Amino acid sequence: MSFSGIRASGVGWPDRLTYRIVFACFFLSGFASLLYQVVWTRLAFAQFGVITPVLSLIISVFMLGLGLGAVYGAAWAASLGRRFGVSPLQLYAGAEALTAIGAFAVPASLALGGGLLLRAGTAGSAGFLALSAVLIVLALLPWCVMMGTTIPLMMAFVQRSTAVGGGNFSFLYAANVLGAAAGAIVSAAVLIELLGLHASGEVGAAGNILAAVLALTLSQVAPDREPAGTVQHRSEARAVPRQPAWPAAVLFTTGFASMGLEVCWTRDFTFTLATTIYAFAAILAVYLLATFAGSLVYRDLRARAMVPPAERLLGWLFPLALLPVLLSDPRLGYGGAMVLLSIMPFCGMLGFVTPALIDRFAADDPRRAGAYYALNIVGGILGPLVAGYLLLPVLGIRWAMIVLALPLPAVMVLATGWRMRGQAVALAAALVILPVAVAARHAWDEGVLYPSPHQVHRDYAASVVAWGAGRSAQLAVNGIRITSLTNETKIMAHLPMALAGDPRSALDICFGMGTTFRSLTSWGGSVVAVDLSPSVIRSFRFFHSDASAILADPHTHTVADDGRRYLLRTHRRFGVITVDPPPPVAAAGSSLLYSVQFYRIVQRRLTPHGILAQWLPDAGPRVRESVALALRQVFPHVLAFRARRGTGVHFMASMAPIRLPDVATFIARMPPAARRDLMEWHGKQSLRSVVHTILARQEPIAAVLPQAGSPIPALSDDRPFNEYFLLREIGLAP
Repeated sequence: MSFSGIRASGVGWPDRLTYRIVFACFFLSGFASLLYQVVWTRLAFAQFGVITPVLSLIISVFMLGLGLGAVYGAAWAASLGRRFGVSPLQLYAGAEALTAIGAFAVPASLALGGGLLLRAGTAGSAGFLALSAVLIVLALLPWCVMMGTTIPLMMAFVQRSTAVGGGNFSFLYAANVLGAAAGAIVSAAVLIELLGLHASGEVGAAGNILAAVLALTLSQVAPDREPAGTVQHRSEARAVPRQPAWPAAVLFTTGFASMGLEVCWTRDFTFTLATTIYAFAAILAVYLLATFAGSLVYRDLRARAMVPPAERLLGWLFPLALLPVLLSDPRLGYGGAMVLLSIMPFCGMLGFVTPALIDRFAADDPRRAGAYYALNIVGGILGPLVAGYLLLPVLGIRWAMIVLALPLPAVMVLATGWRMRGQAVALAAALVILPVAVAARHAWDEGVLYPSPHQVHRDYAASVVAWGAGRSAQLAVNGIRITSLTNETKIMAHLPMALAGDPRSALDICFGMGTTFRSLTSWGGSVVAVDLSPSVIRSFRFFHSDASAILADPHTHTVADDGRRYLLRTHRRFGVITVDPPPPVAAAGSSLLYSVQFYRIVQRRLTPHGILAQWLPDAGPRVRESVALALRQVFPHVLAFRARRGTGVHFMASMAPIRLPDVATFIARMPPAARRDLMEWHGKQSLRSVVHTILARQEPIAAVLPQAGSPIPALSDDRPFNEYFLLREIGLAP
């Protein structure tokens, strides 16, 4: 395949320069936009919680802003052009420069919003979410609108240039998608690990500023003598033939299906790719690169006047959308590469069809292109909401993907009628793949991989499988084995309770199998347990025969919420707070439960002599040192206890000195129920020997802190040291 559709060939130097500058502008714009989405999502999670409503809202605000900018950008250009005599290129430069301000304004706005929310003291979930939504929209929407205006603004300039040769939308779309793919890869692999979130956002701002400078330079090299309003008036003066309805329906439906399926892929592929940042970045990068490849093929065929009508290709979208349903089944034994490859044909076809339709029916008119693109974006707003809140919790991953794909053959029929000429092969593929997809079973999501007895629960946050019996029972969340019934989870409760003396209230963050929560209740006080997934809490009865009695106790309470968010919105203080983030330590978002900022929130919710018990699985010395340093920045008194066989560390942190009791005092502080609970899985060992072993594992805090002069930072919201590690792993960073 040649690249004549993208490369500026056969034109003079001014046109080649115009081509290169415009392509660079939109590459930089796409790079910065994706970088902002990554950074702003993480910052919003820190302020409002790692919960699905927050993630869905951020995606929706991004898409809404892009849609509004796409729809109204050309009209605003016309108005400003008539009033001030400025060209679309100058307005584009202004939009990029204004977007750059968002790199600094959004983090400050989110932090201010988090502070207002904390001071508002909203305790009810509905009120908290409503106020969170308002604050997120106010913080993000203006800058997202600026991003959305760039396509119609640049189209208004490019439509008079011979460098692109028509098909202006697809040209800008391809450059923007390629830039977004680069942003997904570079942000995850390099920028955030080296610079942190805020500085990475500033790199995005530099990209916007560079795009603005390039656009202003282009306005001098290839000046646009006509104000924006003139172009718009001429566009409106042309006779516009009545357009059929089916292109709009196709663009809306493909946006709906593709973004909804992306949510499903993210949930489904964790079984193979794990839950790290790099897994999510890989999914996004493959999605974008395949989309770019489809656009590249379209541009190449357009340059050779060989583009097939888009409606003839629509029949392929349905069978291609079902490929991940088949190839991601864990029983097939495919690795991560095959799982990622399964989405490429569908994304590539979308990358072809979307610009082909908009080029054809917008006819290079900025306003019509913006309107068509906005329809695609509106579908992209609704798809994730329907997938996340309705289809995944109710139907599971397999049926959610099938249902999201079902509208695709409907719009094919709308576009082609029942004649469906040229669709025979695609229809045959669909008739073969659909029954197989319906008959297939998603092994981890439907419990097929797990021996009986087992239970499967689903909700907006996770698909949860509990299986096994007795001490062999285990829990998996989104295909990742989280925990088993182990004595370490009991020590997480009994050690801080004994060190605290006489705590009357405790909070357990990250419920897991409920063992720590159960052990905390054996001390007889008030206990609250918080977990992000309601399904995890529902699995409690599967693992413990006395779960129903514990939950019926008026002194116990379970909350389905983000643990950090719960601490922000509650006014209660606790004598003990236990934190056991789900493995792996590098899981995406886990840094928000190990960071300096999180520990400051915890400190405000502890009683004056209260104790934080932070469990850290074995994560290597550098991550351990980073977490220990974060604890010491907040709590003046920190103790460390090695886990059995060196599999992790129990950190005990307090604002008051922690006096380590002897064995007899430790036991004397324990109620009879707590003693029985601690000894439940210790066989014939004596209580004294068990307690002695726990206390003997203490080691000096200096042994787990970084040495003087070490480059290892305290783990923070801005430097998620445990999540971003690629450069350290390959020896390019300390």
